[in-house]
Amino acid sequence: MANQFTHDFTGKTVVLTGAGGVLVSKFAEAFAQAGANVALLDLNADAAQARADEINALDIPGKAIAVACNVLEIDSIKAAKEAVDAEFDGTDVLVNGAGGNNPRATTDNEYHELDLPEETKTFFDLDQSGVEFVFNLNFLGTLLPTQIFAKDMIGREGANIINISSMNAFTPLTKIPAYSGAKSAISNFTQWLAVHFAHVGVRANAIAPGFLVSNQNIDMMFEADHKTLKPRGEKIINGTPMGRFGEPEELLGGLLFLADEKAASFVNGVVLPIDGGFAAYAGV
Repeated sequence: MANQFTHDFTGKTVVLTGAGGVLVSKFAEAFAQAGANVALLDLNADAAQARADEINALDIPGKAIAVACNVLEIDSIKAAKEAVDAEFDGTDVLVNGAGGNNPRATTDNEYHELDLPEETKTFFDLDQSGVEFVFNLNFLGTLLPTQIFAKDMIGREGANIINISSMNAFTPLTKIPAYSGAKSAISNFTQWLAVHFAHVGVRANAIAPGFLVSNQNIDMMFEADHKTLKPRGEKIINGTPMGRFGEPEELLGGLLFLADEKAASFVNGVVLPIDGGFAAYAGV
């Protein structure tokens, strides 16, 4: 009898948005290592192609293609789906990896005080367009690709959707109200999708990564030497019972488990923290 918990995605097609980045491209490589054909969708077509080329250079079963896609434009998503269908004949797993924050939606101060320096960017100074950008990128950037790709996933055995939530969805972090709110919306939307598609065989789940160091946040966590923690980085480490930042590879087990129909066929509507215990720790 074969081990049912050895992930095998042979013959499956996995579509990943935001796949030109380091993190989601690692997701793509993991699926390809497990036999899947992967489509790396990204607004930056060159970055997606570079990642696809790296995957195709490996001695692994899966094949990778890069597809230009703006997850905020329906016509772009439809064109991307046509390209995927032409190459791989449909989609089995959709990973909504596109997302992120923006400085225009971020305050300088953790707490509002009566005597803040005049140049401080406070909650009252947040830029409406910046907040809209963050909400659109994260929430609409998940909803719209799901509208386009999930329609034809109905009826495909084992079809499922994986969204990317965050620790911010459980407890909002200071300074980033738009990103925290948007990721909370992702968790809620994941549960909504799980219910909505429950009668047609499409599961929906999410992972909620803890704190990993990336190009996007390294300057927030570390001093210029990229070794000495800033106060915010120290707070995160002190709030993580395992006492360290996570590694991108540590997300892969949870991701593949949720996507694998053999292992997770009755898992639907969950948001899985992969966080070193951050969400479980009260601070005392």
